[in-house]
Amino acid sequence: MNASFAIQLLPSVEREKLLPVVDEVIAYIQSHGLKTVVGPFETVIEGDFDQLIEILRGCCKVCVEAGAPSLMSYVKISYNPGGDGFLTIADKIDKYSK
Repeated sequence: MNASFAIQLLPSVEREKLLPVVDEVIAYIQSHGLKTVVGPFETVIEGDFDQLIEILRGCCKVCVEAGAPSLMSYVKISYNPGGDGFLTIADKIDKYSK
């Protein structure tokens, strides 16, 4: 594991269709079995950089296939090619989950 991505997709759909489209994208992300944290504004996933890039690409496709004619995406990437000292999701937030 050498990367984490915070992914926010904003599908261009009517309000009543927004959550079903987002739900499809989150289900797609979770189907990969990687550590995932869903938040109110973005979903964070961690794993191998190349795998996460492919998942990000798939998220955009799933969003369109779920009914969004277009979308905006915002992505924050933490990448440590060597992996040494990489801070995981757990390292960053577990102390706050008590």
